[in-house]
Amino acid sequence: MTNLTIAKFGGTSVADHQAMLRCANIIKNDHSNRVVVVSASSGVTNYLVRLAQANVSSQEQAQLISNIKTIQLNISQHLENKAEINDEILTVLAGLTQLASAQAQQYNAQKTDAILACGEQMSSILFSDVLTSIGIASEYFDVREVMQTNSLYGKAVVDIEALKANCAANLQEKLINKVIVTQGFIGRDGLGHTTTLGRGGSDYSAALLAEALNADKLAIWTDVVGIFTTDPRITAQARAIPEISFGEAAEMATFGAKILHPATLIPAMRHNIPVFVGSSKEPEKGGTQIQQQVASNPTFRSIALRKEQTLVTVKSPAMLHASGFLAQVFSILAKHELSVDLITTSEISVALTFDNPAGSTQSLITNAVVKELEQLCEVSVEHGLSLVAVIGNNLHTTKGISRSIFDSIGDVNVRMICHGASANNFCFLVPEIEANSVVEQLHEALF
Repeated sequence: MTNLTIAKFGGTSVADHQAMLRCANIIKNDHSNRVVVVSASSGVTNYLVRLAQANVSSQEQAQLISNIKTIQLNISQHLENKAEINDEILTVLAGLTQLASAQAQQYNAQKTDAILACGEQMSSILFSDVLTSIGIASEYFDVREVMQTNSLYGKAVVDIEALKANCAANLQEKLINKVIVTQGFIGRDGLGHTTTLGRGGSDYSAALLAEALNADKLAIWTDVVGIFTTDPRITAQARAIPEISFGEAAEMATFGAKILHPATLIPAMRHNIPVFVGSSKEPEKGGTQIQQQVASNPTFRSIALRKEQTLVTVKSPAMLHASGFLAQVFSILAKHELSVDLITTSEISVALTFDNPAGSTQSLITNAVVKELEQLCEVSVEHGLSLVAVIGNNLHTTKGISRSIFDSIGDVNVRMICHGASANNFCFLVPEIEANSVVEQLHEALF
């Protein structure tokens, strides 16, 4: 198809019937929207996360499922076809009840993914019928028919080539006559089990489908009017950015801007697919265009903040003039499937940062990791840190960057600095208790 847009709606955009109706009108007003990817309705995923844990009593399970049921049936009650839709929702909830009961008896990672996937299944059933209710020919489509992954439950990896082949065989022709409504976040492995791409993976799912279907545009609809110069919850001075380059947006997503999932831009960048970010509540206000080339390239574009960072410092005199030490350190980290964010080195020590995903219940740096590293070197682990990333252009060659940044934050203790590896970011760690204040001061000074 030509002029094909993949539209993705987040949890707040499909929170209730009124929200879904606003989104349906966005689809109706632009005929290029042929594929809609939805997240779970707002609040549902949090309930599902709790249900997926092992220590949930039968009484709490019943209450959690009742809460989910209330959210979903409050939407379906507005639909003409509500009896049939309710049957479909109740079927999903019956399966969820069985999964949660089994999970409570014996925790299983595969069951966790099956539980977490229920939210997107229900919201897509509902949204397809909302589209139908305003006269749009639509069809519910189970994304697991095309989104083939490995079996790494919780953070499954998509088989890109299989996805393209599956879309060509099972999805492409459907777009001609109907708007397809499908799920973000979930896939299926070679064993037929449901998998998830990691929390926040709905944006990534939409980007992968845009790539596989050769889309002309990816539109991500959320609850804010585009990408801001920083988190508006930190400072009221934050303002929307009309346009931003792929490189800048990738840095923002990687270093904490919650408007985009970090992996979202990779498929878009591979195939040069422009990405639009806007508010489903106020579509008339426009949003942010993300593309390869932009009209302006300011030194400072935005400030991102990522909390719950862990700093690990490894130290050994054996490093001095020796080869292979870092290889050994990274071999241990790879064994434990740990990804390093930032790194700085001195003659006998290396400092590494790790991101603890929001909502995680334990540090990524476990005692097992520390003990294995201690066989090689001294190890210190620090928590309670936040990563501040100043995003812009030519930061590695522009004179006076450090002075502009650090003069504005006074006597805050900066724990680590990373500069020069990228033209688009200048990163440093600060104590988490001071992070919001640092961002607010920086924003006032730079913007």
